[in-house]
Amino acid sequence: MSTPPSWSRHLQQCVLDACLLEVRSAKPGNVTPDQSFADMSVADFERSAQAVSAVLQDADRQSVGTSILRSIQATRQVVDSNTNLGIVLLLAPLASVPEEQSLSNGILPVLEALSVQDAKDAFEAIRLASPAGLGEAESQDVAQAPTETLRQCMLLAADRDLIARQYHDGFQGVLHQGLGWLQETASWRDNQPLRVAFVALQLMQQSGDSLIARKVGEQASRDVARRAAEVLASDWPSGEFGRNLFAEFDAYLRSDGNRLNPGTTADMIAAILFAALRDRLIIPTAQSTSFRFVDQDAA
Repeated sequence: MSTPPSWSRHLQQCVLDACLLEVRSAKPGNVTPDQSFADMSVADFERSAQAVSAVLQDADRQSVGTSILRSIQATRQVVDSNTNLGIVLLLAPLASVPEEQSLSNGILPVLEALSVQDAKDAFEAIRLASPAGLGEAESQDVAQAPTETLRQCMLLAADRDLIARQYHDGFQGVLHQGLGWLQETASWRDNQPLRVAFVALQLMQQSGDSLIARKVGEQASRDVARRAAEVLASDWPSGEFGRNLFAEFDAYLRSDGNRLNPGTTADMIAAILFAALRDRLIIPTAQSTSFRFVDQDAA
């Protein structure tokens, strides 16, 4: 049975809007419209978003591994840096859930059906993207051909990598915690532009950041978690003290050449926004610079 064109268009738009909303939001430590890195800018992420949205519109008609590999191949055609490997690893299985199912009901069958070939394709995509701080694994290292399914391979890294953990626990961090945190901001009026930053702080408070842990070490990731918790425990986002604390945290993450870039947090944000868009919980505003909740923010 073929997928209706309208659903493909919906998937494509959701992927595009999720990626654009993520990079255009003022999150601490990440690339934003006001803060570029030496090797990447918002324009790089925007081009990457266009590339992967064209691939993932067909996610429910091709294997997850194919979606991952084709997405990274398409990305490398438009940028030279790794802008979206984590995003693709998260969005490919989510976008594969059939239209008639909610993400929470449909994601486990997708994960359970993952094959060794999916792992082979994903490993090839990872090597092509060449993410920072990858290192080596004792079993199912990406430099070698995998012998287990993609989900089994992800289980081996679930204790140290938040993206791999989503494959292990059925995307609990995205579909339950993440969407729950996003929903907490539904009543915000004066601080709507900081909704995504709130979710980012919650993610870092709970898990630190997997990319930081790989690149700099677990202690640095724990320090990031502690500082995020301090911001959330303050009067942020409304109070001056909290806003200053947030600015200090942002500067800390950007110090030393953006060495503490919380990249995994940004990837999770894109997946959370995709889930909210896909299941029509939020609607982006013009040019995907912000969003409104379907019920609470309806005019």
